Amino acid sequence: MNNPESIPKRFAEGWNERNVDKLASVFDEDADFVNVVGIWWRNRADIRRAHDYGLRVIFKDSNLRITKTRTKMLTEDVAVVHARMQLDNQTALDNSTPQRRFTLFSFVVHRNGDGEWSCASAHNTDIVSGKETHIMGEDGNIEAADYRKS
Repeated sequence: MNNPESIPKRFAEGWNERNVDKLASVFDEDADFVNVVGIWWRNRADIRRAHDYGLRVIFKDSNLRITKTRTKMLTEDVAVVHARMQLDNQTALDNSTPQRRFTLFSFVVHRNGDGEWSCASAHNTDIVSGKETHIMGEDGNIEAADYRKS
């Protein structure tokens, strides 16, 4: 597939196949990736390494599904692709069962020298329904908050 939407599609395929080489191949060598808790990887090798760990430990039985995409062409060869994704079956940390999560990815993509689309930067954000922001408590824990209910 040779269009901007191929980037999140190939990312999710690599994730679900536990194929970190396929997942990492969507990124430029010097790509940036910011995950849901703000960890910032600054090249393809680090993105690959982090996802290799994540898919073996944190997300070993998970499934990532794209539920919606929207592409905004900035030029003929540069676009921003937003992809809403659903994550199921995250690895349990304790005796609890992690529930379904929804995230919103932002991919900044461009056509490379071979005419294929590649990702220069990605940012993944958890979607917390019914909340407006996060607030840091005195104990150092961050909680989603909704000021409309105050």
